[in-house]
Amino acid sequence: MSDVFPRWTNRLPGQIIFGILLIGGAVTAGLTYYFTPKYTRVGYQPTQPVPFSHSIHVNQLGMDCRYCHDGVEESWYSNVPAAETCMNCHSAVRASDPRLEPVRASYKDENKPVEWVQIHKLPDYAFFNHSVHVNRGVSCVECHGRVDQMDEVRHEKHFSMTFCLDCHRDPEKRLRPLDKITDLAYDRSLDPENKDRNFVKEWHIKTSENCSACHR
Repeated sequence: MSDVFPRWTNRLPGQIIFGILLIGGAVTAGLTYYFTPKYTRVGYQPTQPVPFSHSIHVNQLGMDCRYCHDGVEESWYSNVPAAETCMNCHSAVRASDPRLEPVRASYKDENKPVEWVQIHKLPDYAFFNHSVHVNRGVSCVECHGRVDQMDEVRHEKHFSMTFCLDCHRDPEKRLRPLDKITDLAYDRSLDPENKDRNFVKEWHIKTSENCSACHR
């Protein structure tokens, strides 16, 4: 009596299992490599309810970052400005511009906040304290890029674990004088007064690579 199935079918279950493992491994490797902040966050540039141009306010008008983000030196997070802060200028400047209507409405009714879209966000399991970094010579530009040149803010750097560890392992080249923190165009190598200073030793900075420093 002849076989119902040819002999090569005896190898079929093993080949199917091997194929599933191969495809599953490739998919897992692809997700691990590409589903990272570098590929899923960098370039993210949502449309905001009010077209605020950092390029105009910072580059042209010379406003300091801390005028709007006034809690960054004292708080773990960088706050967005209240409508009152905006209206300090815009009650007179472009007071009737229709693009500023959400700001005016929020100023009149504090229960109607401007619904800004958050761009820079760390995972819930990671903790970052802005005040600690800003008060130790880490400029805004290190994490956020040249925001002063952006008409619409975008996610410039990938906030991966490697990004943070690279800085913690060699912080010196990323530090600057405290009065230059918000000068995003500042180049320490061109500053004869500060280019040879060692801020890590001078400020007794002790960086931590311990997991608990960021993961509480």
